[in-house]
Amino acid sequence: MSNLNEIIFFSSFLAFIFLMLGIDLGFFQKKNHALSFREALTWTVVWVSVSLGFYFLIRFHGNWIHGCDTIAGLQNRIDTYHHPIRIDGLSVENAIDVYNNNLSLEYLTGYLIEYSLSVDNVFVIVMIFLSFNIHPRYYKRVLFWGILGAIIMRFIFIFAASALIQRFSWFLYIFGGMLLVIGFKMAYEFLFTEKEERIDTEKHPVVRLVSRFFNVSHDHHAETFFIRQDGKLFVTPLFIVLMIIEFTDVLFAVDSVPAVFSVTQDPYIVFFSNIFAILGLRSLFFLVMDVMNRFFYLKLGLAALLTFVGVKMLIHDTFKISTSISLYTIATILVVSIIASNLRTYILKKHN
Repeated sequence: MSNLNEIIFFSSFLAFIFLMLGIDLGFFQKKNHALSFREALTWTVVWVSVSLGFYFLIRFHGNWIHGCDTIAGLQNRIDTYHHPIRIDGLSVENAIDVYNNNLSLEYLTGYLIEYSLSVDNVFVIVMIFLSFNIHPRYYKRVLFWGILGAIIMRFIFIFAASALIQRFSWFLYIFGGMLLVIGFKMAYEFLFTEKEERIDTEKHPVVRLVSRFFNVSHDHHAETFFIRQDGKLFVTPLFIVLMIIEFTDVLFAVDSVPAVFSVTQDPYIVFFSNIFAILGLRSLFFLVMDVMNRFFYLKLGLAALLTFVGVKMLIHDTFKISTSISLYTIATILVVSIIASNLRTYILKKHN
């Protein structure tokens, strides 16, 4: 019965997501255009509001996800996914409330981690578009298919990682170590590396791979991913950029997905938090393009965030950090980095 409930809930979630994705990304708005700052801000607010609405759904009905309505069912899920709560001696109603409260905090913390890391992903996507001289009116088309691909790949990655963690618990230590390395690397690059990242449009591994298997057109005005020239099928720069964005998302998933697993081992909660963050990526992209210079210390903040969750994973057997403390710590790191960034911008403007 539990599996049936999971299938029903998950199917309903996917149906809702694809409906919203259709509204946001193109089925009802097929004209190519770059989102204005106002449109981007509106859709960013919409996606954040929907994501927070899902938090309240989990807060009051999170037990629906696995179909848990008995003490035994709840305890089974708590043991399976190592939720840091106890329901001994509680009535069914109180146990469900404790379970749902923890589950909703796990989702909110995971969403906060994933959404903040998505900002860093946005900077890279901006660089990709600029490096390949893609016209802004085509951004929406590329991001539409990029997000669809990201949803599929995150699904595979998350549930495969969950299966490995359930079978081999020491995988959490590997994830923790990876996050520590990535966090230290990000901090080092911010503090000691002045070199600006560039994308080599000729030697990028994805460009070279695509060029080996496809005829490549260099028509930067092409509006589609494929065109025919002299009876032959060619891929356009839009297709190459799409492949690079998908490749980049895989690389980002290597740090963002394990980071969310530091908060919860429930693959459904990891998936839900990932997907809502990804779905807000397009509007966030157009929003960040207008204000990207205001996030100077964000990379340092993300380095601190990844280091924290890496440590949390490495010590999970000896010292458990509650979900609420994780949420407060991560929120504090992000708020401090944003405030510091805005202060820097204000001081620079004042001195200029």
